[in-house]
Amino acid sequence: MKISSPAFQHNEFIPRQYTCQGEDVNPPLVIENIPKAAKNLALIVDDPDAPMGTWVHWVVFNMTPTDEIKENSIPGLQGINDFGQLNYGGPCPPSGTHRYFFKVYALSKMLSLKEGMSKGALEKAMAGHILDEDELIGLYKKEK
Repeated sequence: MKISSPAFQHNEFIPRQYTCQGEDVNPPLVIENIPKAAKNLALIVDDPDAPMGTWVHWVVFNMTPTDEIKENSIPGLQGINDFGQLNYGGPCPPSGTHRYFFKVYALSKMLSLKEGMSKGALEKAMAGHILDEDELIGLYKKEK
């Protein structure tokens, strides 16, 4: 399985429109070679470079297997992010360049989780059910 974006390349800068300094909407994502046995997909977007520890930007689960997540979309049920919201919260580093990990998981079953659960609850529910996974890393540094 492979995740990519037509908006930015792996380990390259995320365009401003997908950040807190722009429209703050999710970038388009492309997912290739999803296992045929996948019942659903999950997506976690987080920033391990945040000063207080890894910052969660987006949690989505029980997505119908698809090869495309459209820009500014809600492709499945959403968990709570570290902004305290049920949506995509774009890159907004306080200083320096941060890395943003877009991690996709193909799962062997639908998850019995309610919208609003945490990244940790999702990771616990996915354990033992991950058929494949991949990640795309984007970078962002606030513009002055």
